[in-house]
Amino acid sequence: MPGSVQSIERAAAILRLLGGSPGPLGVSEIAEALGLAKATAHGLLRTLHRVGFVDQDRSGGKYRLGTALLDLGGGRLDLNELRSHAINWADPLAARTGEAVRIGALQGAAVIVVHHVFRPDDTQQKLDVGSTLPAHATALGKALLAYAPNAAVVLAKGLPPYSHRTITDTRILRAGLEEVRERGWAAEVEEMTVGQAGIAVPIRGHGGLVVGAIGVSGPVDRICDPGLRPRSALVNRVREAARAVSRDLVNN
Repeated sequence: MPGSVQSIERAAAILRLLGGSPGPLGVSEIAEALGLAKATAHGLLRTLHRVGFVDQDRSGGKYRLGTALLDLGGGRLDLNELRSHAINWADPLAARTGEAVRIGALQGAAVIVVHHVFRPDDTQQKLDVGSTLPAHATALGKALLAYAPNAAVVLAKGLPPYSHRTITDTRILRAGLEEVRERGWAAEVEEMTVGQAGIAVPIRGHGGLVVGAIGVSGPVDRICDPGLRPRSALVNRVREAARAVSRDLVNN
């Protein structure tokens, strides 16, 4: 059976991205969201525009779905599908790290938790499935915001503090999201809850579209080293799990 065609997968991801966006997107925004070179994204958009699958604003040059494809608006991955693919890797990640594992997807300015595995010890814990977390104050949220085309809209709504370490300056958060894109993972240290820290990595579907994130969370001294840097062994474990979930999504 022949393999997938990467250019078609990427074009499909662009259509899904435009379908799920609240407004038109520029080439740079699309390239950034999908992890593509700007020239690659521009070439794909030019082809999609030529065949009528996308329209381009004459004023700003941004792109939106073409008229014939407006019914493609449900571009986001179904949350049940995300959970069904990620659940196979969440339990092993909790067992290997000894920490709680959450899988989430971005909904507006919040992250909805679609799956939660308790830390494998005897401590009392609360199930978070279905709950929402602030995107700007959590590792899961930052892993998602870094690739969200509507991140500017989210940031414009304000960044309320949850602790003394919550980032409330949009310029600082933007710089942090750029760092997330460069290294491929996000972290937070006491930004939502004092004494707690987290690490998260985006999950990608067809064409590189970020459809969710998986992460671990726990006490600061377990997640971070004495210098409050996320422990590299934990980062690597979460990255491995995210890659595995992404492979499952693409291959099924």
